[in-house]
Amino acid sequence: MADLGCIECNRATFKWTSLSILIAFIVIGQFPITIAKFIPKHDPPRPLPDNYAVALHKALLFFNAQKSGKLPKNNGIPWRGDSGLQDGSDLTDVKGGLVGGYYDAGDNIKFHFPMSFAMTMLSWSVIEYKHKYRAIGEYDHVRNIIKWGTDYLLRTFNSSATQIDKIYSQVGGSQIGSTTPDDHYCWERPEDMDYPRIVQATTAGPDLVGEMAAAMAAASIVFRDNPAYSKKLRKGAKTVFAFARDSGRRTRYSRGNPFIEPYYNSTGYYDEYMWAATWLFYATGNISYFALATNPGIGKNSRAFNMSPDFSVLSWDNKLPAAMLLLTRTRLFLNPGYPYDDILKYYHNATGLTMCSYLRRYNVFNWTRGGMIQLNRGRAQNLQYTANAAFLASVFSDYLNAMGVPIWYCGRGTFSPLRANPSKMSYVVGYGSKYPKQVHHRGASIPRGKTKYSCTGGRRWRDAKTPNPNTITGAMVGGPYPFDNFKDVRSNYSYTEPTLAGNAGLVAALVSLTASGGVGVDKNSIFAAVPPLYPTTTPPPPWKP
Repeated sequence: MADLGCIECNRATFKWTSLSILIAFIVIGQFPITIAKFIPKHDPPRPLPDNYAVALHKALLFFNAQKSGKLPKNNGIPWRGDSGLQDGSDLTDVKGGLVGGYYDAGDNIKFHFPMSFAMTMLSWSVIEYKHKYRAIGEYDHVRNIIKWGTDYLLRTFNSSATQIDKIYSQVGGSQIGSTTPDDHYCWERPEDMDYPRIVQATTAGPDLVGEMAAAMAAASIVFRDNPAYSKKLRKGAKTVFAFARDSGRRTRYSRGNPFIEPYYNSTGYYDEYMWAATWLFYATGNISYFALATNPGIGKNSRAFNMSPDFSVLSWDNKLPAAMLLLTRTRLFLNPGYPYDDILKYYHNATGLTMCSYLRRYNVFNWTRGGMIQLNRGRAQNLQYTANAAFLASVFSDYLNAMGVPIWYCGRGTFSPLRANPSKMSYVVGYGSKYPKQVHHRGASIPRGKTKYSCTGGRRWRDAKTPNPNTITGAMVGGPYPFDNFKDVRSNYSYTEPTLAGNAGLVAALVSLTASGGVGVDKNSIFAAVPPLYPTTTPPPPWKP
């Protein structure tokens, strides 16, 4: 991590910095916003417009549109129907097959790695901001979205067992350049799929399984008012995490798999260890998980101690900045002392530097002329990274606010005013008057009705130059090119395709920023299962590499 110097930044600046990276290119033009040059530390945070809640209502609907399986009657998306009802039907070790879950993007594939991350992010946002969800009438809706996902994750392994030897990692898929009917070669609505749906399994995958453990542990906190389901999720999280920690199975889940590696390749798994162990500690109160999450061996192998700027960017592949922020939460609110304080202090400082790296004046990341931070180094699908960064900056600001911390050391001087999105459009479908109309999405692009289009017959809709006949409300597309321009063309999938993980970050950012329901986080409920943490002279248990 670059040394940005010991320079003072008001906590309100973080909140408004998070606004700038989110608003500049995702929902531009719809929110009145100004950025102060430097906000004195005694100024109260500025009230945020409730238009965030309007965008949030829409962003949640995207998940309804991505559901697979037997849909509920009140799903709210008239052009979607039941689909994938035969997924995993030939499996003998999974009761009921692998029906349910979510399609990842504009195709019909269920990638369990980003799906799990999306559920973790949504659960985190509910834990911190359930008062806001309740205020805008979306609390039950978001919980139903999470449960749809975690119900499915519980089907991907033998959740009735205490020890497992494999886990299912994906349903559907395609190899690069495939010319046989599959989820990429064919352009068909999910309801009309008539090609083989392959199922991937892994006997290793600590990255995938660690993220699944995090998703179920976080969701168990969301559903504490449903003790039986919460207990089931905790048991599942503990079972898969034990599987992830098996010393004989430490191979990345995507390694060498042509159906996964080109699409959701995992670059490591120690960040998932830290992330999952932290969530399991919050969910169970078992101190051994906290000892693991704060063990220097995990920090070293996750590169927490020699972070490059890229490791400060939260994504479906890199949980490190989020894990360190969650551990910082423990330090701020519980102050556990020895033997944890040294490493928690380090993670606290690293978190602050991560937030500083998002400020334009330090040039840690490139910015476009129009004002978009390029956390993805100019590659496609940039908006999902900016949404995640906005959420981290916003929730960190709320942590500081809850503790009465007036400043964070980040920089004296001025902060540039927000520039304008040159396209002057929203990248969230259905929000505002100008948004993408040719979203790269099979279900949205093919008219609903009794006509069923074949594998290649559906390409007439893929290649059409007209707007989608079905509006996929709330979908955040990949975003503009590195030079701010955007072509609303369906075949331009790198920029016009939405993703499950991207929308989860958007939802989390929007709920953190809305003024509906009041400001701030729910400070204490996340710790309901955590025992008192008193300073001790006992060293933590050794870490087993």
